[in-house]
Amino acid sequence: MSSQDNEVEYRVVAVLLVAVIVLVTGFAVGLGIHKSRGGAAKAVAAAPVAAAPAVAAASSDDASVVVENGVVKFYFASGKADLAAGAMVALGDAITAAKAGKRLVLSGFHDATGDPAFNAELAKKRALAVRDALVGAGVAESSLELKKPEQTTGTGNDAEARRVEVMIAG
Repeated sequence: MSSQDNEVEYRVVAVLLVAVIVLVTGFAVGLGIHKSRGGAAKAVAAAPVAAAPAVAAASSDDASVVVENGVVKFYFASGKADLAAGAMVALGDAITAAKAGKRLVLSGFHDATGDPAFNAELAKKRALAVRDALVGAGVAESSLELKKPEQTTGTGNDAEARRVEVMIAG
């Protein structure tokens, strides 16, 4: 066997190895996306839309959801973007309104502690998590408006500052 034949075999093995790495990476990324969106889809399937809104306290560092005067407020644990249990039930009226042609406005807020750029990015991820849940429930993305994350300084309560609000705009 000549060295030229060995070189061709090495190239074939290298190409196959790269292809396997690309496939495994793609599978891992796809699985991660499926798991992150699958939770919202399962919640949509399990939650009756017409049920009464879920209400929880926002004083702890746990994720919670509160409906106040028609505004759905998602509170997040520090450093997290996971939706609270009951999120889809709380969004019931907003989902119905969006499907009837109304526009929903999602506003992200963050506290004043830590790195402002990191906080703004985390607030954006939280708003996107709420958006993904709404889209998973059948709301058209064109019915959603995402507002730029804002820093809150009013109440002094960091747990209340880490929130995303969903309002029916009209």
